[in-house]
Amino acid sequence: MEPENDTQISEFFLLGFSEKPQLQPLIFGLFLSMYLITAFGNMLIILAISTDPNLHTPMYFFLSNLSFVDICFTSTTIPKMLMNTQKESKVITYAGCVTQIYFLILFAVLDVFLLSVMAYDRFVAICHPLHYTIIMNPLLCGLLVLVSWVMCILNSLLQSLMMLRLSFCTHFYIPHFFCELNEMIQIACSDTFLNNLVMYFAAVLLGGGPFAGILYSYSKTVSSIRRISSAQGKYKAFSTCASHLSVVCLFYCTMLGVYLSSAAPQSSHSSAVVSVMYTVVTPMLNPFIYSLRNRDIKRGLKRIIGVPVM
Repeated sequence: MEPENDTQISEFFLLGFSEKPQLQPLIFGLFLSMYLITAFGNMLIILAISTDPNLHTPMYFFLSNLSFVDICFTSTTIPKMLMNTQKESKVITYAGCVTQIYFLILFAVLDVFLLSVMAYDRFVAICHPLHYTIIMNPLLCGLLVLVSWVMCILNSLLQSLMMLRLSFCTHFYIPHFFCELNEMIQIACSDTFLNNLVMYFAAVLLGGGPFAGILYSYSKTVSSIRRISSAQGKYKAFSTCASHLSVVCLFYCTMLGVYLSSAAPQSSHSSAVVSVMYTVVTPMLNPFIYSLRNRDIKRGLKRIIGVPVM
């Protein structure tokens, strides 16, 4: 076998957004700001929920888990990109690339699972309010989160192991700012049929399945809200799930945009730009969406920063 066909390569090159040196400080400052806002905002949500006894409910338990996953999600890609920008280096090792793919898939799919669990929580709260505390007991809540973690770990492990079977000949340039599974499969020079099969099957099963669950939960929830006689009651019921619905729409719309842009020809750069929405912007906006539309979270945040609670 010739040396260039050896699968044991040592590094890849992340092309990122732009190769112009004058734009690197702007890109560094922009992404550093977004990362700090994401980490700080989500940590505030976690602190508010953990320190306020009034927020020790299933809905906020799932929200704190979502905030933790969002911090991990952005930490998988942005610190490495910032380090490469600062060092003016685009290199990522082969082991680092596989590790990044593992954690990126893990936290991305975990986001999907937690959003579907939160939709189920709102469904039970609105459609079965008298049995809510019995159904959404601490044991079930813990099991839902645990099962989500286990399934996502197994899926990301499978995808990473499938990645190890690929051969890379001479094309070591990744037209992205992180190692994205679909991009890696596209630049491989070995047979990728099995990798594509596993990737799309997992996407349909672990992405489409929870999404179908979210749609079903909200169809039942909306139906129950419409049966409420008073306008005030309808508003109160809808306000409890408005924040979650906003996050679901933002997350899935950006994910859809990524895959539509990646399917288009000559779209590697546009795919990298669009992927910023779900890897950085969505986790950054989540704390604002939940805090601005939620009085309980606002009260918890005020306690943390020392503002008197009215």
